[in-house]
Amino acid sequence: MNTVPQRVLSDGASIPAVGFGTYPLSGSDAESAVGDAIAAGYRLIDTAASYGNEAEVGRAVATSGVPREEVFLMSKLRGRDQGYERTLAAFAESAARLGVDYVDIYLIHWPLPRLDAYADSWRAMIKLREEGRIRSIGVSNFTPAQLDRLSEETGVMPSVNQIELHPNFTQPGQRDADAARSIATISWGPLGRGSGILADPVVTGLARAHGVTPAQVVLRWHLQLGAIPIAKSATPERQRANLDIFGFELTAEEVAALSGLERGRLGGDPDTYEEF
Repeated sequence: MNTVPQRVLSDGASIPAVGFGTYPLSGSDAESAVGDAIAAGYRLIDTAASYGNEAEVGRAVATSGVPREEVFLMSKLRGRDQGYERTLAAFAESAARLGVDYVDIYLIHWPLPRLDAYADSWRAMIKLREEGRIRSIGVSNFTPAQLDRLSEETGVMPSVNQIELHPNFTQPGQRDADAARSIATISWGPLGRGSGILADPVVTGLARAHGVTPAQVVLRWHLQLGAIPIAKSATPERQRANLDIFGFELTAEEVAALSGLERGRLGGDPDTYEEF
């Protein structure tokens, strides 16, 4: 089993430097994959209300044999649940599906600026943190302006921002903005979600040079950018390999070569995307 280093967030909480993603796993596939991931050494498990698999994730955690306090559970508020009172209710529903008394970190999944309710949701999440129901609060897919609005209206900056990040979409401006605000960047879609990046000659060449897999090269790139990658695999062998990225290091030139594969985003634009 691999032991994963910890990162300390701005609020003092510790978070594993690599996590396991559960989208789009569902049903028994989700439960067995999360169980295998925990057995492999993953301690950061990412889910969301909109994934429809919180109950399965919770069961896998409960039956894993690993103490609850050693598993860092992360879930997210979906768009239709934004707003102060609805956020309080939606969080309670997520915690019940997960079968837990608290969630380690809870995120606003998308800002949905047209709805203009994310600041009210943020106030509710601050209350839940004060009550001990959430250990850390953060956001996903937020721009610098949206991050600043949360801080200006509440005095509380998110501890993390989970964003689309991979060598085809490197987001240097957003990463710099997160770092300037002491926000940890978490990468979703870190392997490019079917974009073919793992077959790119730059990636495969570096994999041969280091004697590792293409996925390990890309995940190591995330670490060296200072990001926390959330990778999904339902295959135990790949799960273990994706966690085994601490025994080699890319040179600055190799990191730059991977960052030079920029093509653009695969997912939604935070200023316009609507997820309900």
